[in-house]
Amino acid sequence: MQVIKYPDRKQWSSVLQRPALQRMELEFSVRSIIDDVRENGDAAIKKYTQQFDNILLDEIAVGKDEAHNGMKIPADLKLAIDQAEANIHAFHKDQMPQVEYVETMPGIECRRKPVAIEKVGLYIPGGTAPLFSSLLMLGIPARIAGCGEIIVCTPAGKNGKIHPAILYTASVTGIDKIYKVGGAQAIAAMAYGTATIPKVNKIFGPGNQYVTAAKQFIQREGIAIDMPAGPSELCILADDTANASFIAADLLSQAEHGADSQVMLVTTDETFAGKVTAQVAEQLQKLARKEMALAALQNSKIILVKNMSEGIDLVNEYAPEHLIISCSEEDRMAELVINAGSVFIGTYAAESAGDYASGTNHVLPTNGFAKAFSGVSVDSFIKKISFQKISAAGLKNIANTVITMAEAEGLDAHANAIKIRSDNKIQHV
Repeated sequence: MQVIKYPDRKQWSSVLQRPALQRMELEFSVRSIIDDVRENGDAAIKKYTQQFDNILLDEIAVGKDEAHNGMKIPADLKLAIDQAEANIHAFHKDQMPQVEYVETMPGIECRRKPVAIEKVGLYIPGGTAPLFSSLLMLGIPARIAGCGEIIVCTPAGKNGKIHPAILYTASVTGIDKIYKVGGAQAIAAMAYGTATIPKVNKIFGPGNQYVTAAKQFIQREGIAIDMPAGPSELCILADDTANASFIAADLLSQAEHGADSQVMLVTTDETFAGKVTAQVAEQLQKLARKEMALAALQNSKIILVKNMSEGIDLVNEYAPEHLIISCSEEDRMAELVINAGSVFIGTYAAESAGDYASGTNHVLPTNGFAKAFSGVSVDSFIKKISFQKISAAGLKNIANTVITMAEAEGLDAHANAIKIRSDNKIQHV
């Protein structure tokens, strides 16, 4: 990890840059895949699955026999998934909004009603690791919201089968439409539909840079997505009261997601930064995904700041997907956070807890989008429709206001729609 000492605020934008992507090449590749899937459907999906994953698919959809493999996972993993499901459900169940009623004036009744998005597609990464936890994070709020059709796209393993833990999680969340497709081709299939995979109204889920680029592309064509959720990232704000071994473990927990991930440590203490660096080097040697984590660490930084006030300003400018705060005034610092996807407070608040089972959602905005986007919640699966009912008396109360405003904007037909109703001489025609 690169160590940057006390950067001037004018340098922050360059210091806080994410790993650079070859955007032109990336977008060209993704667009060609999307166009192919839109034109050739299932045939294109099978072609790319063989090309990218070296898997020759007979069937894209998971059948009942394969789905039953989810029951074969170890008992302790079932218990873990069940516990996580209970916590995530408990956190999300009270997020369901209620109908809001307001009488703005006598005779004018307005309300706003939450309505579930009818058809949603969930993308579950599985290329380097089967992220069945993401299925909990997406499937649970989708069910609570009441979405009518929920489908899952996730890449198969080298044996051409979906990982049993994903299948078990699907059964726990009540989802039975699962398709063996990953990458940009999965996003295209859900966006436009194929003979096998139904078209959906909104697409959810994290993924690598190709998945993120595909989601952003189909959004430009009018298909809704949850957010730009790309390569994982973590920022830690710590002082010398933090535990260096814990901090190192947290940094590595996100670095192992992929070579394009980024982790950051912002601290006021140079000696502590050295301790963390030593712990990272020691713990790295024990990781099965050592090479992947090492690649991510090349994109990562330790930034020394003069004080915690400057540190929190730097963190808010970075707007991390995940933020850990471990310092002597952790609660006060947490209250100053305005840009972050999810915040973990205190020595024992490991980011991994939020990834799996504390209850909060781990599908979060990355790449600085936490300045404008929230993480996934029940709200993400709901649209809100406004209604108004106006009586004759209500129209009389508001008529002059509407007519005056419409005429001032030069919209005479708008004004006439009120006048014609206000003319008592006109009966039903």
